[in-house]
Amino acid sequence: MSSTVSPPATATTVVLTGTPVVPGAAVGPVVRPMGAVRVPSDTGAAVPEGEREAEKARFRAAAHLVAERLTARAAAATGVSAEVLSTTAGIARDRALQTTAEQRIDEGRPAEVAAVQAAQQFMDMFSALGGLMAERVPDVRDVRDRIVAELTGQGEPGVPAPEVPSVLLADDLAPADTAGLDPARILGLATRLGGTTSHTAIIARQLGLPCVVGVGGLDDVPVGATVLIDGEQGTVTVNPAPEQARSRVEDARLAAEALAGYEGPGRTRDGHVVQVLANVQDGAGARAAVAAHAEGVGLFRTELAFLGRAQEPSVEEQAAGYAEVLAAFPGRKVVVRTLDAGSDKPLAFATPPDEANPALGVRGLRVARRDPGLLERQLDAIAEAAARTGSTPWVMAPMVATVPEAAGFAAAVRSRGLVPGVMIEVPSAALHAERLLAHVDFLSIGTNDLSQYALAADRLSADLAELTDPWQPALLELVALTAAAGRRTGKPVGVCGEAAADPMLGCVLVGLGISSLSCATSAVARVGARLATVDLATCERAAEAALATDDPHAARAAARAVLEG
Repeated sequence: MSSTVSPPATATTVVLTGTPVVPGAAVGPVVRPMGAVRVPSDTGAAVPEGEREAEKARFRAAAHLVAERLTARAAAATGVSAEVLSTTAGIARDRALQTTAEQRIDEGRPAEVAAVQAAQQFMDMFSALGGLMAERVPDVRDVRDRIVAELTGQGEPGVPAPEVPSVLLADDLAPADTAGLDPARILGLATRLGGTTSHTAIIARQLGLPCVVGVGGLDDVPVGATVLIDGEQGTVTVNPAPEQARSRVEDARLAAEALAGYEGPGRTRDGHVVQVLANVQDGAGARAAVAAHAEGVGLFRTELAFLGRAQEPSVEEQAAGYAEVLAAFPGRKVVVRTLDAGSDKPLAFATPPDEANPALGVRGLRVARRDPGLLERQLDAIAEAAARTGSTPWVMAPMVATVPEAAGFAAAVRSRGLVPGVMIEVPSAALHAERLLAHVDFLSIGTNDLSQYALAADRLSADLAELTDPWQPALLELVALTAAAGRRTGKPVGVCGEAAADPMLGCVLVGLGISSLSCATSAVARVGARLATVDLATCERAAEAALATDDPHAARAAARAVLEG
């Protein structure tokens, strides 16, 4: 466990700056991820032929145990945390990884060396593919380390469980480590790498942990030093004055208490209605969203039923899961997104294994081109869940790029008595938003992917985090263009990307003409309460100010000046 010894009281105060992700403040001693697993090298000593089957069994047992641990953690989690843990468990179970390791054992390598070499083969392949596939390298490395730790008797890698509440600093975090954070022990976190749409940021937002990413100079902060994380200003203060730290944390606590009184519905100070909805992934997440006073579900991610499986779940199994979410919001809005597989969420039974550029390949609605029955069966399951619960869910397709795609999807959805919509995630869809609305009843903007495709920057790349910042003026222009199409046609346009979880940016989005904001459950009260403090005209002025800037930092500052002026 990392030391939590405090530095001398005379230590110099230093303020480090990064990108704010989750509002709030936390102060405590620094802890860092546990030391790296000692990865064995190939000594050349061969395992005797007669012992190789036992060595294979040893590898399989270790991989199975790692997968089971991750699966158990996924079952105890909700939302994106559950998805990330399930995906990582799927890597540990991957047949190709197992087969490659067993081939190395057949060549005489011990199980732990075979695990390292097999993982390296896949990491090299993913790195060469680039884009979102390259972002799977840390996940494979994480699984490798967990398997090696099990085989060699080392402690499981990851984030420490400090005896006193602490602040976590890291270069970056493996998604599985972020998903497993205990908010009672880790009060806040900051990373040197990462952006506002990285897995670390998304999961921190779901957990409600104050978070700052892209912080320069973080490597120089020693374990045990006292730091103050300010997730609203985007700062990490090393050795803060005790009174300053207490005051800032108290202000954040009072702000959080004020939010606890939020009960909806969402509207501006002058009564302009803005639905504040939740992003959910399962029944447990939907029930938590009800408790947080979300008005409905703006994004029901259906991937959880499919991830980590060798075969497609049955219509009955899908319907049972969908019905849990619909039942949590009787008579209220629930927007179901059809399967968003592909790219960083490959499925053994649905997506091609060796695409040259998966981020621009067969993902989202495009999967239905390879297997139309997959979409048809999912729509049947949604319709069955709707019938069981007496609901009429809204159903939207991801990765729609053309009008014919929207028209075909809408026809399939309407034939089942459901309400059709599409996601705006690629610039072509934003440019033709009004034409899409001739066929569908609503649009939902996925700002994470829209920023990625509009600025040609992988949204999970730490090196390109500023380009995919949701405050990018070019992205806001595309949102404004889409919202204007909704106003002209009298149809709703919402935002369900991570941008909707930023209370200040939420006000700007409303000023651009967005009619609903869907965010992590932990952000519902923050977003709804912030909207209630401003009128629509102020939101519109803030939007105009942000659009007039040239970079995300200036956009934030311009909007803040209007909203807090």
